[in-house]
Amino acid sequence: MTRATERPTVDSKKMVNGVAAPGRASIPARTLRTDNWRKAPVVTFILLSSWVLYATLRTVWQAAYFDKADHYLSPFYSPCVTASCTDGSRDFGTWFGHFPIIIPFAIVTLPFLLGFRLTCYYYRRSYYRAFWASPPACAVAEPHGSYSGETKFPLILQNLHRYFWVAAGIISIVNTWDVVQAFRPEGHAFGFGLGTIIMLINVVMLWAYTLSCHSCRHIVGGKLRNFSRHPMRYKAWTMVSKLNAKHMQLAWTTLATLAVTDAYIAFVAAGVFSDPRILH
Repeated sequence: MTRATERPTVDSKKMVNGVAAPGRASIPARTLRTDNWRKAPVVTFILLSSWVLYATLRTVWQAAYFDKADHYLSPFYSPCVTASCTDGSRDFGTWFGHFPIIIPFAIVTLPFLLGFRLTCYYYRRSYYRAFWASPPACAVAEPHGSYSGETKFPLILQNLHRYFWVAAGIISIVNTWDVVQAFRPEGHAFGFGLGTIIMLINVVMLWAYTLSCHSCRHIVGGKLRNFSRHPMRYKAWTMVSKLNAKHMQLAWTTLATLAVTDAYIAFVAAGVFSDPRILH
């Protein structure tokens, strides 16, 4: 056998599947791509890491999350249902006593929101590539010796995505209520400011992202065999499908709107600047 046709040396116990498995084409190069395929996973790694760092710092800070005068509540702290929450921020009552400092106020919702994002089909692709290099890009061999898919713990928990979607929908309703309350500032029956508009945009984008979910598309029309017999569901499925085509863009946009909304409320609540009122 000539050197040109020799297969790369592989530990058979380590690599029973993958690019070096028996019967696969013998290509020593990791990839034949000539473009800058490393750029996407690197950018994704930086952006996701930055957002997680910001969100973590804000949730453990437990301050400057509610502006009472304008009734602005940060989405990172909604709903606030512990006695530790600032007066006026407990729109859904007080479910718990005072929390220790290490427990975030929104512990009721944060695990479900985190689960929804982590199990999202688009986010899976993103962090699999950016953090695990599994694979780092299309047509690029991954460095791992074996692959079991999402059939073992902890990745088998990805199958809970549809249930996290239901929880995310309920939380979106809570966020919508927060916006309604923001249109009713303290001492006024109706009014709004720049912060209200920012919160409204964030909620609209959150709903668009939630409804664009693949699970939502399947729930709406995934089991139908004859659309003509279900015109209303077909129309709903068509609308969700259009949103689904923008699922990646919505996934990133909502991360941005969440951070901007929280940061704006933090600055207003901390007294850095006053919220410009459009209508009192």
